[in-house]
Amino acid sequence: MLLVASRAYIPSALRGAKLTCAGRRRWIQTNHPASSNAAEAYLEAVPDRPGITSLLLNRPKAKNAISLRLLKELQECLDSVQFDKNTRVLIVRSSTVGSFCAGADLIERATMTKAQVDKFLIDLRRALGTLENLPVPTIAAIDGPALGGGLEMGLACDLRVAGHSVTKIGLPETRLGIIPGAGGTQRLTRLLGIAKAKNLIFTARTLNAQEALDYGVVDYVSSSESTAFDKALEVAQEISANAPLALRAAKQAISRVPDVGLESGLDFERASYEPLLHSKDRLEALQAFKEKRPPVFKGE
Repeated sequence: MLLVASRAYIPSALRGAKLTCAGRRRWIQTNHPASSNAAEAYLEAVPDRPGITSLLLNRPKAKNAISLRLLKELQECLDSVQFDKNTRVLIVRSSTVGSFCAGADLIERATMTKAQVDKFLIDLRRALGTLENLPVPTIAAIDGPALGGGLEMGLACDLRVAGHSVTKIGLPETRLGIIPGAGGTQRLTRLLGIAKAKNLIFTARTLNAQEALDYGVVDYVSSSESTAFDKALEVAQEISANAPLALRAAKQAISRVPDVGLESGLDFERASYEPLLHSKDRLEALQAFKEKRPPVFKGE
């Protein structure tokens, strides 16, 4: 059970505190995010937004570059969300304004052996695969640079929101003598098509928020008066108002599209549809429609 999926799980004296995902229930006060024992990735309930959980990246001095520790804690957080029934939407964001994720920590990378680098890449692939395959809708709130592995993390989310002033979104790996190694060549191509993906990866071009929206890399750009997280919350609220079982089934069916033919996809859609007809939420939706009131879904 995810301990911070709703305010009900947080003691009143600790509401707004941070919880690591290692299972030790270590609380870290929010006014000391950069202290030496602070989690580099942690889950936090969104106040007054039941069903919406934030996964925060917390290496502010490094622009949330992915360290070995951040990656480990990220995986622990994702494993927690995967089996949590209270989270209906997950927002991946930075703990500090003006950041998202600047990619792998190249300073740490320089001290690693080839074996350590190989393991890091395998672990990163696993983490982003877990993120992509979470049963709940996910949104990346990009309020700062999303480069290399940072953009690849965003691509593993269902939707991406960029802050209006963000200027660095891209996959610059070919400029560094490598290629995207955490799914960028595959997820960007599935998102944009072959020609656009080749264009961005071959040129190593970085985009600003509006260019990323025009290109199709992100789905929303915040207004000048708000942040990507503000807009992500707005989208998450709209999503979380719908039936949790239906959202999970819809994500599962849509995610199969690249891997199967139309007829197989239609069969899978029907198989996902059928159990919903007998759910309590379906009956609640029909009763609410009859009574002209908003439905109260429980994920049952």
